[in-house]
Amino acid sequence: MISSMDRWNFRRAIWSALLAGLAFGLGTSVALAQQGQAVPKGTAPAAQAPAAPTAAAPAQGAADDSAWVKLCLKNEQTGNKQVCLVNHEGLEPNTGMVLVAAAVRTIEGEDKKHLLVRLPTAYSLIMPAGVQIKIDDDEPIQLQYAVCFPTSCQVQMELTNEMFEKMRKGKQMVVAAMNMQQKAMAFPVPLTGFSKTYDGPPVDNEKYEAARRAMMEKFRERQMELANKAAEAQQKKDGAAAAAPAAPNATVAPPKMPAAGQ
Repeated sequence: MISSMDRWNFRRAIWSALLAGLAFGLGTSVALAQQGQAVPKGTAPAAQAPAAPTAAAPAQGAADDSAWVKLCLKNEQTGNKQVCLVNHEGLEPNTGMVLVAAAVRTIEGEDKKHLLVRLPTAYSLIMPAGVQIKIDDDEPIQLQYAVCFPTSCQVQMELTNEMFEKMRKGKQMVVAAMNMQQKAMAFPVPLTGFSKTYDGPPVDNEKYEAARRAMMEKFRERQMELANKAAEAQQKKDGAAAAAPAAPNATVAPPKMPAAGQ
C-alpha cells in the first residue's frame, strides 16, 4: 500500500512549494507548518533505502505532449499575488512513489524565477553532498539542500535567463544525488512541453487534484494486485513443498543382517 508520506500529499507537496518563496521572503513558517519540522543537517532519515531509480514517469494532468503541468494559486496566503508552479513529478511506475519533483515558480509582479527540486528521503540522501543538475550536455550545476522534511529534501535556486532558456529548448534535465552507499543516483526530468506549459494557462486545481487522486488509487490497486499474486505464488510454493515426499532420514541405522552361516 502507498502511504500518504510516500505519495507526498498533493496539498502539502504542491502548495507548500508554491508558498515557499513567500515564506522565506517574509520570514514566516508557512512551508514548515504545512510539512512538519525540518530535519537537522546531516543525513536524511530513512527506514530502509529502496533500490536506485531507473526511470521517471510523466506527470499526470499535464497536456498530452507535455510532462509538465501549470498550477496557480492566489489568495490571502500568497498576499493576493498569483503564484504559479510549472511542475513535473517523476513517479515510480509500480508504486506511484515520487522519485523526483521539479518546478519553476513565479510570483506575480516579480521578474525572478526559481527552480525547485525535491527528492525523497527514502533514498537515505547524503545532505552535505547536495545534488547536481545537468541540462542535456551542459556542465552540471552543484546545489545544496535548502531544507529537509520527513519525506523529502529540497534544493532551490534562482534561474538565470540563460538557464531558463536552456530549459525551454532542452530535451532532458538530470538531477544526480548521493546515497548512504556512496552510489550516485540519476533522476531524469524530461523537458518535453516545458516551454508550452509555462506559456499556457494553468489547469483547474480541483480537476487536477481529482485526477491525481484517481491516479494514486490505480497505483494502490496495482500494488494490491502484485501483493496478491506474490501471496498466491508463495502459497503454491508452500503447498508443493508440503506435498513432496519426505527425504530419507540418513541418521536411521540400516537393519541388521544375519551373520554368514546363521
